[in-house]
Amino acid sequence: MIARDELIGSNIDYRAEVIRKSIHLCSLSIPIIYYFISRAQALWLLVPITLLFLGVDLLRHHHAPTAKIFYKAFGSLLRKHEHDETNKRLSGATHVLISASICVLIFPKLITITAFAILIISDSAAALVGRRFGRKKFLGKSIEGSAAFFLSALVVIAATPKISTSAGEYLIAAFAAGVGTVIEALPVNIDDNLSIPISIGAMMWVLYDVFYPSLNLHL
Repeated sequence: MIARDELIGSNIDYRAEVIRKSIHLCSLSIPIIYYFISRAQALWLLVPITLLFLGVDLLRHHHAPTAKIFYKAFGSLLRKHEHDETNKRLSGATHVLISASICVLIFPKLITITAFAILIISDSAAALVGRRFGRKKFLGKSIEGSAAFFLSALVVIAATPKISTSAGEYLIAAFAAGVGTVIEALPVNIDDNLSIPISIGAMMWVLYDVFYPSLNLHL
């Protein structure tokens, strides 16, 4: 996975990771703001910002003056793979915005808020705990980091809105969070900012359709 970049016993600068994840937590404003506005309003905000970030991200790989300004301003916050001019990868911030736009466009609001809040909080928890305390390997990451992901996801689930007071809704979200935990830990070359919320959102939607087919998720 790209977003956590966790290697047990690695010497990656933990302080830099704390700074990156602190900035990452600012993205929690996306599901919070979305709670109070409509899907159309959210897309009117997200799409132009996403296109702007995407444009700058692409331009830095092909335009030396832009690259010079970009790396001077944000270079210390980028991971090694985001500096790679051979593969020309997008930054984590751009992936977050693309992911948010996709989730808002596809999923009901309740699902988007839950899935995206788990991405922001639980991915940060997994990275910080995994880097500092990770010892036992789990798939491509560590058991400690993945445990932090799942437990923090349960806290998010307890705090995010539900349609009814049924315990089943919490179980659906918890199961989806478990799927997200596995997806986050898999050693595949897909950015976590995309794979985590989309996998959690898709699983929640399927389970709602199976167990609560008459529940209006668009309330």
